[in-house]
Amino acid sequence: MKIKQIQIKNFRLLQDFKLDLEDELSLVLGKNNSGKTSILAVLDKFINSEKSKFTSEDFNLFFKNQLNQLIEDTNQKTEKEFENLGKDIGIKLRIVIEYFEKDDLSNICNVMMNLDPDNNFVVLGFDFVINYDRYKKIRKDYSEFKSKEKTKFDKGIIKPIENEEETEASEEIKSTYVERDFNEFFKQNFAEYFKLFKAPLEWSIIDHCVIESTVVGNENFKEIINFKSIKAKRDVNNKETDKTLSRQTSEIYKKEETSDEQKEKIEKFTDELSSTDNTLSEIYADLFKGVIDDVKKFGGLKQEETNIEIFSTLQHRELLEGNTTVMYTHENNDKLPEHHNGLGYMNLISLIFEIKIQVEEFKKGKLERPSDINLLFIEEPEAHTHPQMQYVFIKNIKDLLKDGIKKKLKNDEGNDIVVSRELQYIVSTHSSHIVAESKFDDIKYLKKLNKNQVISKNMKDLEKEYIDNGEDQNYRFLKQYLTLNRAELFFTDKAIFIEGDTERILLPAMMKKIDNEFQENKLLSQNISIVEVGAYSQIFEKFIDFIGMKSLIITDIDSCYLAPVMKKDKITPKLKDDGTPELKEEKCPASDEKASRTSNNSLLFFYDKTRDELSYFKELLLESKTLIKDENRKWKTDEIGNLLITYQTKELDYHARSFEDAFFHINQDFISDEENSFKSITKKWLKKFKINNNPFELAEHGVGSKPSLAIEILMNSKTDDNDNEFSNWQIPAYIKEGLLWLKQD
Repeated sequence: MKIKQIQIKNFRLLQDFKLDLEDELSLVLGKNNSGKTSILAVLDKFINSEKSKFTSEDFNLFFKNQLNQLIEDTNQKTEKEFENLGKDIGIKLRIVIEYFEKDDLSNICNVMMNLDPDNNFVVLGFDFVINYDRYKKIRKDYSEFKSKEKTKFDKGIIKPIENEEETEASEEIKSTYVERDFNEFFKQNFAEYFKLFKAPLEWSIIDHCVIESTVVGNENFKEIINFKSIKAKRDVNNKETDKTLSRQTSEIYKKEETSDEQKEKIEKFTDELSSTDNTLSEIYADLFKGVIDDVKKFGGLKQEETNIEIFSTLQHRELLEGNTTVMYTHENNDKLPEHHNGLGYMNLISLIFEIKIQVEEFKKGKLERPSDINLLFIEEPEAHTHPQMQYVFIKNIKDLLKDGIKKKLKNDEGNDIVVSRELQYIVSTHSSHIVAESKFDDIKYLKKLNKNQVISKNMKDLEKEYIDNGEDQNYRFLKQYLTLNRAELFFTDKAIFIEGDTERILLPAMMKKIDNEFQENKLLSQNISIVEVGAYSQIFEKFIDFIGMKSLIITDIDSCYLAPVMKKDKITPKLKDDGTPELKEEKCPASDEKASRTSNNSLLFFYDKTRDELSYFKELLLESKTLIKDENRKWKTDEIGNLLITYQTKELDYHARSFEDAFFHINQDFISDEENSFKSITKKWLKKFKINNNPFELAEHGVGSKPSLAIEILMNSKTDDNDNEFSNWQIPAYIKEGLLWLKQD
């Protein structure tokens, strides 16, 4: 029995949200404020409703504005019109459960709304809604509220004495009282109109959706579903007074003490209460062996750094509270207190302890059976841990939880039985290190569409899009590349895709120059990732669209023309079998009259052009370069596009072919300056450049190492009198226009 999907409506950013869950781990990713914590919160508020209550801030802003308009509408909706809006309206949670023949259906049979043997789905519905009767009441109450507010405001108006020299009275001085609006009314009174309901709903196997019906009653789903969470804000610190780990070991003891599984160990513990602390410490080693072994699995850079032992400190303490202390064993067998270790290790160990505590709580009381479905939400496990521990955590979490929930009970005949329940768990994270070590099939990416709405996307769907398009190899490359190099792309706000080392080395300096010139929305203050993709940016196109981030591709126009292939005598052209000359592409500046083609496959892919349409790219203006995907999943030019491709443009009456070509052309004085040293440029070609100022020739023949050239440009840079760095060279226009576009929100 598994949760297949979670549906949420009108809760914070989750206006109309669906999250597919995997059988074990679902890894939820997203940028800041993309709704990860909201998923945890809505599950907690509905499933554990006796502990967590809704607030007015929990309502989606778009929904709240709709409700405001509905209430203030002078034409009151009839009951039928109101029902057309969705019957009861408000915050809703739908948990879609799939069950199988092997499952124990004794609990879930009570909520089966469809007996079709092919339909093995049930839906648990949770609503915090307003119905038609309460809608009429809120309209009436809000009307009275507005009337009172108007009266309060009017009473505060002051009419001053007329000025004798004026024929007309001075303007009224308005009251300082500010009328309270709908938001204030709603904040104070929403709980009177919105009520909590729980009820089973039906699943359509034809349309694969929930069949909505009026929710009545207040079902108890505790036997079916149990939800627990470990939140990002945890108590661990490494102050001397902190005893978090020791407190957690006591908590584990208390949880396990209530179950039959630990009975023998507990009885042994009771028999030895009169013995020494050394004897009790040996028992603790046995009692906590499982959790200590789990800690060892997670490890660290050095095995001994997480080699923990638990010692009895029974003397002068309460028997069942605080009688364990976590100590660290070091090389010389010294025992040091828990706060002597780093905060990262303490947090990792504390997290494992907390998981063990929650697993024990899923087992419920001594005579109770665990719920059919057990869902654990672990929020941001990377908090306070360094990258190595984040890798270790995500590598081992499945192994730690693979056994699910197992509990020994007695059946009606008094025989021991083991009740087993599987455990599903959601891990939300901002960590690129965790993503890099994860299976991509587990990833759920939260994408923010606007300020009021977020959607969830499965990496499985992205894989399917590549495969359906016959690009299996491209997807495998993308997975490997993101895993090994650029997992942070899942969390970045904007991205720059570049071809190679030259741009990678120089881009930060160029961004600094832009920031010095244009102070607003500084590039270096934004969350921008720079990614080297060579000449293969088209491989990333589906991922760019999937993530939805604002992206800039910096590439070359790669202009060329067709020329005959010559024989060894360099005079006679080679001929093909049909007698026509054999041709090849020859590089040339885009401004060369012979230039008619481009060899840049990325440009051809994104703009759907052929190699001999160089003129199209030469004439394309900035506002026509931005791209967006259309309904046929093809890229098309659009002013509101979120992807811009920049390449060399005509500058100072010259149209370069490559970055080096463009840079040399606009920075001739910088390159020719005798004070500057460019060891990466061949002396022969540098000398010719100083005479003929041919940037294309120098770029093609004179550069020995492009990365070295980029480094030398930085080394020869100067700061002017106004403290502007890199002031003695200019950015090529095409890169500048791209960076200026990217810096805008």
